[in-house]
Amino acid sequence: MSDSPVQQLEVRAVLDYREIGGVGCILSNDVGRWYMIAPGRVTVTRSSQPLSINCKKGGAATAAEVVQARLDTGNLMGNLVISAGLGYFVDRHSGAGYGYPAILTVLMQPSAPPPEAAGATPVATRVF
Repeated sequence: MSDSPVQQLEVRAVLDYREIGGVGCILSNDVGRWYMIAPGRVTVTRSSQPLSINCKKGGAATAAEVVQARLDTGNLMGNLVISAGLGYFVDRHSGAGYGYPAILTVLMQPSAPPPEAAGATPVATRVF
């Protein structure tokens, strides 16, 4: 008997030590891509591969993080005993025996303003 191939995650975004809302995020691994608005929940397909998280709040802040998959040893050991090892090998191969942390907090970084907004003077060019 194998574990579920999907997992529900909660994603939160933090900027300057405060949680912010309305952050668009894309989560992806080798088996899929999921879109969500943080803070919120999303259901992803488990994999043995890392989960990439890319978030953006308008033009004000961005984040890019990678979370490593971890073996869910409790479920794998149960499968090893109950199914004489078959569930263990199925879960390892399918990715269902792996999981990500249930709560993911992404640290947003302020986006750099365009040079014109930062008070820079545009350079004039001459045409001959």
